[in-house]
Amino acid sequence: MSAKAGQQVVTTPPTAGHKERYFDRIDPNDPEYLRTRNMSPDLRQDFNMMEQKKRVTQILESPAFKDELEGLIQEQMNKGNNPSGLLALRQIADFFMASSVAGISTAPLSLGMVTPINDMFGVESSGLLKGEKQARCKLASLYRIVDLFSWSHFNSSYVTVRVSKEQDHILISPRGLSFAEASASNLVKVNIIGDVVDQGSTNLSVDHAGFSPHAAIYSMRPDVRCIVHIRTPATSAVSSMKCGLLPISQEALILGDIAYYNYQGCLDEQEERVELQKALGPSAKVLVLRNHGVVALGETIEEAFHYIYNAQFACEIQVNVFCAGGMDNLIVLDLEKYKPRTQAVAEAGVSMGGQHKWKVGELEFESLMRMLDNLVKTGHLNRRVKDYGCITAKFSNPGRPLQ
Repeated sequence: MSAKAGQQVVTTPPTAGHKERYFDRIDPNDPEYLRTRNMSPDLRQDFNMMEQKKRVTQILESPAFKDELEGLIQEQMNKGNNPSGLLALRQIADFFMASSVAGISTAPLSLGMVTPINDMFGVESSGLLKGEKQARCKLASLYRIVDLFSWSHFNSSYVTVRVSKEQDHILISPRGLSFAEASASNLVKVNIIGDVVDQGSTNLSVDHAGFSPHAAIYSMRPDVRCIVHIRTPATSAVSSMKCGLLPISQEALILGDIAYYNYQGCLDEQEERVELQKALGPSAKVLVLRNHGVVALGETIEEAFHYIYNAQFACEIQVNVFCAGGMDNLIVLDLEKYKPRTQAVAEAGVSMGGQHKWKVGELEFESLMRMLDNLVKTGHLNRRVKDYGCITAKFSNPGRPLQ
């Protein structure tokens, strides 16, 4: 036997009972092994974390996981004797989110980065007025929608809702929170003069200057439950035009009678509030604050959103028309002929053969809530729409009427 042959190493299969070790399966000449071995420790750790997150995401996006989790929550709710266990399950459920919402990718968002809207559980909501928790969820959801549509402007615009006509209690987001951070628990409840009734879950204060036009409107319009004030480039531009919002689009006609007020940024004096109230009148649902954007009013949150959406759309159309050709090329619609008909159709509601008739803005608002529910738990009590030919995802609380 040659010396070379004598130096060869003969490997034998592991004997019975011998446990195969990890290193026994490694091929030191494998390119993938060499690439991993030569990788820097920091980069290797990053790749490992990415793989772990990928596996977790696959589990959370599994319909089976969601169904099982919702089953556990329902089972715990039926027991009713372990609020801590129910809270833990709800917190886990709030982490669940889809990878995209209405074409908006949420891939960069790691779990837990999006604050749930419906974040009031157990003892926290026991002292609320009837229907207040649902109102908080819907208002916080509307803040999120305004943010998704890029209408938010830090502290220069606000959305409020009246939760008690008897006591004139109003919910508003505190100054210092972005619209994307609004949730049921961090909304502040104030009275009609701005005094805090319920601080909410933060120690932030209310912007009294921003709240003043809302207070003036609520105090003289008992029919109004929700107010939306936005200062987008389009609404601010139109509010700065002497001609105001022109009847050149269907959306402009839907708005009905539009009120105008020369707003200067705050209502410090009682006389100023009276002048705003006179300008608004008893029935207008849209108020243009000169050089300061647009305010929409509604008997419901859905109706207020309906009017602010169409006001924003109408302002965008007008700005685009002005940029394209100016006043000389405008075709102005006959208000007396077209406005009553268009507004009546928009306000008539929608009946789809069932017993329920959808009121102004409700169908559109429901679709937006389903979109938000794919991203973060809203707490909104979605209605069933499957009877109307729509294919929808499984809702958080199907079939229950709005409160």
